[in-house]
Amino acid sequence: MIDLYSFPTPNGLKVSIMLEEVGLPYRVHTVHIGKGEQHTPEFLAVNPNGKIPAIVDSEGPGGRPITVFESGAILIYLAEKTGKLLPVEPEGRYEALQWLMFQMGGIGPMFGQFNHFVTYAPEKVPYAIDRYTKEVNRLLAVLNGHLESRAYLAGEYSIADVASYAWVKSRQGLGGFEEYPHVAAWLERVGARPAVQRGLLIPPRP
Repeated sequence: MIDLYSFPTPNGLKVSIMLEEVGLPYRVHTVHIGKGEQHTPEFLAVNPNGKIPAIVDSEGPGGRPITVFESGAILIYLAEKTGKLLPVEPEGRYEALQWLMFQMGGIGPMFGQFNHFVTYAPEKVPYAIDRYTKEVNRLLAVLNGHLESRAYLAGEYSIADVASYAWVKSRQGLGGFEEYPHVAAWLERVGARPAVQRGLLIPPRP
């Protein structure tokens, strides 16, 4: 049994989608970040960095419990545990891993800053809005060009798609997506998967 500690943010949703995709049994523990529950001693014992998501697998390597935090590490762990959504052969494996890292190092941080300054910041900061809008659009253009010749980021559906989907979907909801038709088609393909649809509802939004 896997214990999932999460909240319905793009980073949290990628792990619930992954758990639904690989079919492992799990329990959900909602960590309400708006109430600061990620800073409690109980959660910090799971992730000392105080960020969701995190998992505790009671049947980890060698049958011993293991805790894994950082969403990208969790996706790799679950893929390797189940043999799903990460190719075994080196070429396919590194194709998937490089696009996973593209999400971790680019899409996640830049889309997160964009969402903060455009939607949540208590005051509008034109420099920040312009900076992150340009970078988000650049990253979308990279994705759009890449997806022009393939259905999924690493050729076959993989953890790279799981990682990026919720983040890119959140940007699509703000409009202005006409320039990225291949990204839009990819979102539709990924979003049609039953496991993705289930994962987007876990944990329930407060």
